[in-house]
This record gives sequence, C-alpha cells and structure tokens, in this order.
Amino acid sequence: MVLFFQKKNVSLVTTLRTERLTLRPPEPADAEAIFRLVNDWEVVRNLSRVPFPYARETADAWIEAVRQELETGKAFTLLITGQEDGHETVVGCVSVRPTGKIAELGYWVGRRFWGHGVATEAVKRMASWALANLPIGSLRAQVAHGNVASAAVLRRIGFRETGTGMQEFRALGGQHPVLIFEADRRDIYGDVEAAPAEAGGKPLLLVAACALIDIDGRVLLARRPEGKKLAGLWEFPGGKVQPGETPETALIRELAEELGIDVAEACLAPFAFASHGYDSFHLLMPLYLCRRWEGIVRPLEGQTLAWVRPAKLTEYEMPPADRPLVPLLRDFL
Repeated sequence: MVLFFQKKNVSLVTTLRTERLTLRPPEPADAEAIFRLVNDWEVVRNLSRVPFPYARETADAWIEAVRQELETGKAFTLLITGQEDGHETVVGCVSVRPTGKIAELGYWVGRRFWGHGVATEAVKRMASWALANLPIGSLRAQVAHGNVASAAVLRRIGFRETGTGMQEFRALGGQHPVLIFEADRRDIYGDVEAAPAEAGGKPLLLVAACALIDIDGRVLLARRPEGKKLAGLWEFPGGKVQPGETPETALIRELAEELGIDVAEACLAPFAFASHGYDSFHLLMPLYLCRRWEGIVRPLEGQTLAWVRPAKLTEYEMPPADRPLVPLLRDFL
C-alpha cells in the first residue's frame, strides 16, 4: 500500500527506495517480524520510546498507530525492508515527525543487520525525502550517550553535533544523557552549484527567473524536487543562462523544458533582479513577468507546482536570493 499526505497541494508518497532497500508503511502482517527484531535488549536500550520486554501485541498496536499518523501527516514512520533469499525481509524502521519547521528523526535496525550500512542508506534516503517534501527547514536527532555506531551514521550523512541533553528512556526507567544532532538542506544536499571560478574573486552565476501570472492574479511557484540542490524550497521557474544565451532565450528554453509551455520573448516583461552572495559564488537573477503563454503548465521535472495569491507568497520557504523579490511582486500585483 502507498499512502499519501496532502499539504499545500502536494501529494507526499511515503514509499521510498534505495539501491538495496525499500522504505514502506508497516502492514498488520509485519507484526511478527517487528516483534522478533525489537524484543532485543541490545536494540531497545538505545530507543527512548520503546519498552522492554516488548510484547507481541504491542507490535499490532504500534502498526495501527503508525498508519493513523501517516494518514493525517502527523508523522512518517516507515519500515526498512530488504531482499533475503528472494523474499522481502523487515530490517528496521525510520521515521520523521514534523514539529513546526523542525522534524525529529529516529531509526533502529535489527541486530543481525548491523554492520552492513543499512542504517546509513535508509536514514540518508529518509532525510533527503523529508527536506524535499515536508514544510520543514531542518532535521534533529537524539542519540543515547555511548551509542557510537548511531552517532557515526548521522555524521556520515551530514548531521552536525549541536549539543547534549537528557531524554526519558522507557526501557531504562528514567532520564539519560543524549547527544543532539541537526542537519539542514546544505548539510544533506551540499552547497548550490556554482559557475566556473574567475580569477580574483567569486564566480558569477547568471540565472533567469519568471513569475507566471494566471488570469486570477496568482503566481506560479515550483518546489525543487529531491535530488537537486536546495530541494524542498519554493522558487520562481527558470534556470541558468547558458553561454551564448540571453536571459530571455534562456527563460523560453527553461519554461518549455520544465513546464511544457511556449512563451514568446515579447511576453516576457523585465520586472526586478536579485543579487545575492553565496559562500562559493555570487548569484545575479533577473525576474520577468509573464501573463501569456501557449500550452498547459505541467511539472515535467518532478517538481511540485503551486498557484499562489500574492499575499500568500511569504508563507512559502524560498532560497535567500528569491526572498527580496517577494514584497516587490506582492506590492505590484
């Protein structure tokens, strides 16, 4: 089964895959396998919310609770499964629980699967998906003090250790020290792409963007899909100006490639520009307005699209370069 969560016109598919693994919602038939893996002191002693001993009926109740949370978008908890002798095998679990702009990340892997890179592969996939698809800006994870292997998993993915704290552990019967880790888009995806460096300073990256405006006065925003830099942030459609192109010809090409629409150069009206310095390059981005085009706007590159009222634009998290353009556009429209 594949479940969906609707948020700001976004369908969030909660079945994910990696090279070796599938991350999917738990089903009632998984209860026995979950019970066998979790009812293990070496696993449970590092998990804050899990009791020990772990009763068989607890697995049934947990599956039902998880599926309800998935349906409402309260939390996204997926089983980690792999193939063993041609059969699907439950390996562990990974979850993200949004709390405002931060999501809590947790995971566990059955003891017999330790040392095979399963946790790193699954947690990296889940972290990448969450930042690209949930309305959050960062992830946070807590690791029991002394759980060196789990801390190493987070560091390999890009998480930074940001502090310490105390956490209630049900199996241990009280508060125990934890290490706190955090990661944002730059930690997980890396920095945004830069143009080739010029001698004596930062490289200049020229990007053309377009505010498409429909007959109701709404503006089109596109959410960068998983796998791209700054995934999960909303932006005006457009892209890099290639050598030999003008900003207008670049926009015409990008809008056809990204959205499947044909735009005439005469329909692109220069409006404003953004100039923003990133760590490794400087971005210059002219913004054009367009009210006429041919074709139906469609997401051809896996991006999510949203038609937004000008007054609502500030509710969508954008890259730093796009943000100064929003009040100008809102006041103009």
